[in-house]
Amino acid sequence: MSPRITLPLLLTVLAAGDVSAQRRGVRGGFGESFVPESARTARDVANHSTETPTWSSPAGFEQDTFTFARIRYTHNGFGGRGNWATDTPDSDLNLSYRLQQLTSIRADPNGRYLHLTDPELHSYPFIYIVEPGALSFSLEEAQALKAYLLNGGFLMLDDFWGEREWDTAASCLRKVFQDREFVELPLSHELYRRPFDIQSKGQVPNFWLGTRSEWTGVTWERDDARVVHHRAIFDDHQRIMVLATHNTDNGDGWEREGENHYFFEHFSEKISYPLGINIVFYVMTH
Repeated sequence: MSPRITLPLLLTVLAAGDVSAQRRGVRGGFGESFVPESARTARDVANHSTETPTWSSPAGFEQDTFTFARIRYTHNGFGGRGNWATDTPDSDLNLSYRLQQLTSIRADPNGRYLHLTDPELHSYPFIYIVEPGALSFSLEEAQALKAYLLNGGFLMLDDFWGEREWDTAASCLRKVFQDREFVELPLSHELYRRPFDIQSKGQVPNFWLGTRSEWTGVTWERDDARVVHHRAIFDDHQRIMVLATHNTDNGDGWEREGENHYFFEHFSEKISYPLGINIVFYVMTH
């Protein structure tokens, strides 16, 4: 593993009390962006939700940054949602921007799209898979992911709902680790302490459900998805290798922050960003 941020820089992370940055404005487009196979970074795709910020890395330190690396995968076709490009490029870029705005961690301004079999995979300590409710790995992909995780990598699974989608994702990970199971991550775990002190596993709904929840109070997408789970797979040294945030949609919290003040205040600011930043901090210090 070749981390893209140096340890001395990580140790200067600022402990912010809350995500109180100004909400950005709406770009005007909705829906999902089309991502061609040729796209290698989030900057290769037109943003569609917020006024996605731009920035540059300090000259000479382009490699000493955190990179949001998103995994391309195949939909298994058996039902359940599964689109590797959901919420990109806005979610990838917005989280990266907030990370460096609220801490001293520098973030790659471009992000990265990867296949699990990409030779560059081991250059990125954090990878993200969205909507794994219809996830499918080939044997080659499963072997590549196992080697990556055992060599110090970290996988985040996000935005899948209900028991059917959970069973699909968990079954897929058993193809990677036959001898390791998901366990519920207790709120006493260090991941929830730095930089933000997180006291509960908040539920982030999709944007439309979230904006209506101001009047309905409903934040779950289906009846069997009312309870948020953060489940982890650990290595032999008790380092988290895989973190699955189930029955919640952190990606929408990052992506749609500029479209509605209630959604920003209650879901982006209070849940998605603190958790996302804590996860990155954990990854880059372990």
